[in-house]
Amino acid sequence: MPVEGGFYRWTRAAFGDFWGFLAGWWNWCASFLLGALYAVLFTDYLSFYFPGLVGWRHFAVAVAVIAVISYINIRGIRLVGRIVTAMELGILAVVLVMCLMSVRMWHHNPFLPVIPPHTQLFPVFGVGFSLGLWLYAGYEQVSSVAEEVEDPQRSYPRALAWVVPLSMATYLLPTACALAALGDWQKWGTGYFSQAATLIGGPVLGFAITAAAGVMNLSILNSAMLTTTRMPSAMAQDGYLSPPLARLHPKFGTPWISILLSGVIYCLLAGLRVTELIPVYIWLRIATSVLTVLSAWRLRKTRPDLPRAFRIPWKGAGLAYSVIAPLVISAVALIVPIFSKAEADRFSSHWGPVTLLLGPLAYLVFRRKKAAQLIQSSTL
Repeated sequence: MPVEGGFYRWTRAAFGDFWGFLAGWWNWCASFLLGALYAVLFTDYLSFYFPGLVGWRHFAVAVAVIAVISYINIRGIRLVGRIVTAMELGILAVVLVMCLMSVRMWHHNPFLPVIPPHTQLFPVFGVGFSLGLWLYAGYEQVSSVAEEVEDPQRSYPRALAWVVPLSMATYLLPTACALAALGDWQKWGTGYFSQAATLIGGPVLGFAITAAAGVMNLSILNSAMLTTTRMPSAMAQDGYLSPPLARLHPKFGTPWISILLSGVIYCLLAGLRVTELIPVYIWLRIATSVLTVLSAWRLRKTRPDLPRAFRIPWKGAGLAYSVIAPLVISAVALIVPIFSKAEADRFSSHWGPVTLLLGPLAYLVFRRKKAAQLIQSSTL
């Protein structure tokens, strides 16, 4: 169903207005955390060369980045696509150089230790699992701009067939190569790739990796803003958010007010740390993904005659796997923090449910507002 708003409108078609609203609302709220997260990560990498980027300076750079990306997104999807493609090609080239230069220094097993010594299983597993979900979840986001994509039923499967393996490789290979060369897993943290690259190939490679990492975060922020800001626009068109959010730019045809509002909220959250943003984001991401896969099952059952240019393969078994596997992963991700004593897990266990509960409250507020508008229009 290549419609603007993507999985929000799929969920609404499958389960009705309430669950459709929650899918859109939770996704939009998750985008606030995600947008702030990539701006913070970009600034973290800059701080490797500019140690003075702390406090208000760190915050100011993150805000400036968000402002630039907001402007690019207001200009439209084609400009975003060209910029992101150029960024990704540059990143892949630099990462490949680092991997090749590290081969001569391989002396360590990059996969040992599996669990750091003197630590408990659940805190380690919980942090790693949340990180994995953050890296690989959210592909349903691309459905939100399907109406703006040429031949989406053909383009999306082909794009994902390339992107997913490349994504796996660009996360795994440079990490494994750097660990095999240096063996200093204890020192790894946000921005450590810059130091690892400097030790492997000298200051030039270190600078190139820092630039590539920064560009990567800009690229993902660019794409994330593109896909998530169409959601409130679609919800406003359906009468569930304020009408100005659906207003399109007269020249570029983009939901510019939705983009600007999202950018402002990104800026407000840019003062938080990565370890605070990711775990809460995971709660919202899981909730949205669960509704998306359940909608596939529901629509297959209730609308078997619906025209489908692309179908999940292997009939019932393929559909069952596509639904059950994400549900199991989601359950594990939410259960693990209960047994963990890690600070990030405690933070997410407290604020994650709060962010989810704001969804039904927002629905009640906007539904009442919509009902009042309908009554007013009927009396005129």
